[in-house]
Amino acid sequence: MRPVILLTIPALVAVALLAPVAPAQNSTPRPDPIPPMQDMVFIPSGEFLMGSTLQEVYRIADVDEFPQRKLWVDDFYIDIHEVTNAQYKVYVDSMKVKAPPKWVNGNYGIGEDGLPVTSITWEEAAAYAKFVGKRLPTEAEWEKAARGSDARWFPWGGTSFDRNYANNGDHLVNIMSYPEGVSPYGVYDMAGNAAEWVSGVYASYPRQPADKLPTDLPDRREVFKGDKHVYRGGSWNTFPKYLRCSNRESAAPGKRWTYVGFRCAADPAWKKTTSSP
Repeated sequence: MRPVILLTIPALVAVALLAPVAPAQNSTPRPDPIPPMQDMVFIPSGEFLMGSTLQEVYRIADVDEFPQRKLWVDDFYIDIHEVTNAQYKVYVDSMKVKAPPKWVNGNYGIGEDGLPVTSITWEEAAAYAKFVGKRLPTEAEWEKAARGSDARWFPWGGTSFDRNYANNGDHLVNIMSYPEGVSPYGVYDMAGNAAEWVSGVYASYPRQPADKLPTDLPDRREVFKGDKHVYRGGSWNTFPKYLRCSNRESAAPGKRWTYVGFRCAADPAWKKTTSSP
């Protein structure tokens, strides 16, 4: 985590960004069975534990993950894997937008179809998601899809990192190369390979008076600026602590990193509300 200086932001902004979302009152009932969406996983509504405890902050977590709290997340779908070069090229060719800087003459390398697309800005990721009729996942949605409801550190469970379950090597690999590392919902590559942009602005989690950080904490400095967005999941070139489900990293929305890509989310049809007569 980068050395930072404490700044304040309006509490109402943090609460609005991160508070639980109540189910829509006039949404239609959830169908049974759940209709599939191609290459997406359905994540059912419910509560989960988001963030890290104070004990985990002392042990391994960063202070921006604190406090851990229970959040409600409504039904949603999330891509089963990160957006690939092949998928992104369809968008580049169709919309005549700028290709990632590592591509040559608008093309990625031979044999790189199945690699996650990287060096994508937050704005480009959001634009692609809109192009395919989806959106970027929220921080809460992403973390729930990665860790389920039992506050596990890693998608495969427990608190131990295992390189057989995630790409923490020296380069990108094809999507879905680590089937044993799937999340509780069956989502691939939520740890390692390419880190992933999410929709949220980098902001402090809401805290109660009892959540005050102890003065003896080795590094308790924080900074939150509205011009940064969050990316999650760690990547092939980061230490295991950054591959934990609760870890947060941030960058300006126009920034490119060779290890940051994204995946998309979508709302189910039954969540769409109807207008009153």
